[in-house]
Amino acid sequence: MEILKIVGISLIATFLALIVKEQKPNFAFLLVVFTGCTIFLILVDKIYEIITMLEKLAVNANVNMVYLETILKIIGIAYIAEFAAQITKDAGLGSIASKIELSGKILILAMAIPILTVIIETIIQLIPS
Repeated sequence: MEILKIVGISLIATFLALIVKEQKPNFAFLLVVFTGCTIFLILVDKIYEIITMLEKLAVNANVNMVYLETILKIIGIAYIAEFAAQITKDAGLGSIASKIELSGKILILAMAIPILTVIIETIIQLIPS
């Protein structure tokens, strides 16, 4: 039950950060960042299992692996941008956080263009001439 570990670590870190924040706000921020990284490390095995399962499904469905790799990169960009934006917001820098989110969206759009092109070409081929 990873969720119990994650919730437990999160609640302990929250209480510690609230206590420490009054005396050492920089240390409290580092505690929050460390907690976020720890939670991510707990989830790495699950992420690996999901990627492996998706690769098996793609192979069984005869899907071009380039498309799967692109989709996984897009998902990775979304999660990394969200994680970085949340940490930046925790530091009180909401304007930089919004720039991180915008950058992630633009990179996702740029990576999605080849997939959208293939989808549009497939739809055009299905329409009778």
